[in-house]
Amino acid sequence: MPNKIAVIGDKDSVLAFKAVGVEVFDATTAEQAALLVKKLSVERYAVVFIAESLAEQIPETLAKAKLQTYPAVVPVPTGVKPTGFGKQGIKSDVEKAIGVDVIFNKEDKQ
Repeated sequence: MPNKIAVIGDKDSVLAFKAVGVEVFDATTAEQAALLVKKLSVERYAVVFIAESLAEQIPETLAKAKLQTYPAVVPVPTGVKPTGFGKQGIKSDVEKAIGVDVIFNKEDKQ
């Protein structure tokens, strides 16, 4: 069973993850991020966090990664202004799993 955790993003945004034992992979372009997601998908990673600014640029790679059991690839906000891409992905996954938006429904009406 996979047991490692990784994070992909620009060095400044993901360096703090290293302090808590997460393996950090520097990527500043969509191409670098896509290659890293593919590489980490065949290694023993349970979870791969990816900066949402990069995740938005590689939807096909993320869609393929979702077809596998491991790793769970999770976009996370980095930088000053989150884009909402990670939140939208979670919302879509929950809707697919149970058929209803039970997590963010209240927020969307405000």
